[in-house]
Amino acid sequence: MAKKTETLQLDRVRNIGVAAHIDAGKTTLTERILYYTGASHKVGEVHDGAAHMDYQPEEREHGITITSAVTRCPWRDHLIQLIDTPGHVDFTIEVERSMRVLDSAIIVLDGVRGVEPQTETVWRQASRFEIPRVIFVNKMDRPGADFDRAMETVAAVLGGSPVPVTVPLEDGMVLDLIGEQAFTFHGQLGSEVRSGPIPPHAQETFQRHRETMLLAAAEADPELEELVLEEEPIEPEAIRAALRASTMAGRIQPTFGGSALRNWGVQPLLDGVLALLPNPLERPPAIARRSDGEETFVEMTPEGGLVALAFKIQLWGGRRHVFLRLYRGTLEPGQMVRVAGRDTVERVARVFETDASSKKRLKSATAGQLVLISGPRVAVTGDTLCDPDDELILERIDTKEPVLGLAVETESSKDEEKFLQVIGKVCEEDPTLRFGVDAETGQNILKGMGELHLQIVFERLQREFGLAVRAGRPRVMTRETIAGSGTSDVTINRLLSLGEGKEQRLHARARVAVRPRLRDAGTEIAELAPEIHPAGAGLSAAQEEAARAGLTDSAMNGPAEGAPLQDVHVALTGLELFGDDSTPQAIRIAVSQAVREALNDGGAAVLQPRMRIEVVAPDGNLGSVLGDLQARKASIMGQESSMGMTVVHGECPLQNLLGYATSLRSLTKGRGQFSMEFDRFDSM
Repeated sequence: MAKKTETLQLDRVRNIGVAAHIDAGKTTLTERILYYTGASHKVGEVHDGAAHMDYQPEEREHGITITSAVTRCPWRDHLIQLIDTPGHVDFTIEVERSMRVLDSAIIVLDGVRGVEPQTETVWRQASRFEIPRVIFVNKMDRPGADFDRAMETVAAVLGGSPVPVTVPLEDGMVLDLIGEQAFTFHGQLGSEVRSGPIPPHAQETFQRHRETMLLAAAEADPELEELVLEEEPIEPEAIRAALRASTMAGRIQPTFGGSALRNWGVQPLLDGVLALLPNPLERPPAIARRSDGEETFVEMTPEGGLVALAFKIQLWGGRRHVFLRLYRGTLEPGQMVRVAGRDTVERVARVFETDASSKKRLKSATAGQLVLISGPRVAVTGDTLCDPDDELILERIDTKEPVLGLAVETESSKDEEKFLQVIGKVCEEDPTLRFGVDAETGQNILKGMGELHLQIVFERLQREFGLAVRAGRPRVMTRETIAGSGTSDVTINRLLSLGEGKEQRLHARARVAVRPRLRDAGTEIAELAPEIHPAGAGLSAAQEEAARAGLTDSAMNGPAEGAPLQDVHVALTGLELFGDDSTPQAIRIAVSQAVREALNDGGAAVLQPRMRIEVVAPDGNLGSVLGDLQARKASIMGQESSMGMTVVHGECPLQNLLGYATSLRSLTKGRGQFSMEFDRFDSM
């Protein structure tokens, strides 16, 4: 039976994401949040393969989050809409598109290791969308955990401004700096929170951190600053209001601590989410573009025409579904919506709210909600769904280019047609997957963000669709640029047969200059301003368009391997015309050939993916691990030791890291850990 949704009180809604480096404990934290809010009646542990939010078999088998999962839970008369995101770099698109539609985030840190490589990635993603965030320093029960050091890494590595709000102690007590009390956690899975005075042994820690917090709060409120300087009593609500203002402005990140696995520190974090993070009405209005290019603001309100962003496509029960964030208006089953920019109007068949792997039908949804819909067949990730009579386009979601490719084929030739259909749907779900045919070999190539990414795809194909797939050796995706400047002077003079004995002479001359640009600057086609001969001659509109097309045609791929070209400046410096023989076709051919020869003159340089790496190894195995990294042509940028383990930071070509996780386990007897993140394409 359909469930009716009441109009949301948007001031009582929090749309938050939980993000972290892999194994920092964010899914464990999410499980506690669901349990304490009453959204779940049991706690599923990641290490048991029973986490509520990690519902896919591949997630439970590998013990990691692979796909972002959406759920909702109540807390103190508020509604928290929550997305649990992956921590592995191969699935970073899940974090990117989640951050795009959220209002705030909880960044989870490992209390022992502090900021880690993927922490930097999710922090940058949150900063790109100006997402206010709080920090939860997790795993404070582990030997070597240090709350102060974790905050220091946020400031030093991320450039953040962490401000302590709750401080965990070794015995499971949490100090509440605002309310000037100490929390302890009792009963079933720590669900009973008791408060009491600050114990004598914790007074020094409490006073030191409270002073830090008060000084940060005072920067947002002159009246509060005066009270702090005069050491006058301050109402907790005044402190929260000041911290809230600075948090929403992005000046600070309130920091909480505890241990999700040991069930302490989570409820104060939930209170902090309500007190310090914004509701949808407090976020800046979304910026949309009309079909004529004019920009307009979209206010968060149930009134007016629908404006919603499709942030994820998912096959649910074998059927295509779309996740939406509603920014304006309401949405009901049967409603017609326009897919902006695609000249397509589609019908919404069903509207659902979701809880990880389950869904419930809704009679309507309104601005501020995250919902799932069925029906649209054309909409893809990043599309805007809007009122058919009022077309608006929201900012799209950026996707990274894949860096690793595999030749793939089905084990049985009779499954090939089914495979082509299925892989198309899977690539719609995941914009970082690319599938195509190699023009030289005729092989099917599936490209992704890493070995684990592609492995998970193959496992899904087998489980969901019964397709057994064979894969070749991984092939690293390359780019090309040029080593130096190059020029060319090309003349074409040929006869083109038009049939029935008719011929057309193609005669044109083009001069082109190319030069390398700074790395990651992109390819630039100069404004069309060639020296034209004979003097005084001009170009028709068709000839100008042909010249531009000739420049673009050959500036797509490099001269060595035909890989995508980047970081090159291309300019048409001269053009000679020969009367009627210099047709647009002649000009296009001459310019295109001149670009290719200029690129060859500049000298090809092949660029390979270069990864930032972090390797954790026992001190006793460090020598062999460093020797192995040097053999792989890794650049070691730094290392730090703690509790018998050393963390090595560096860079390494992706080609040399294929299969490295297996080698590291062998070198360290299974104790080593390894993570990598794409940094840039560069010459080796």
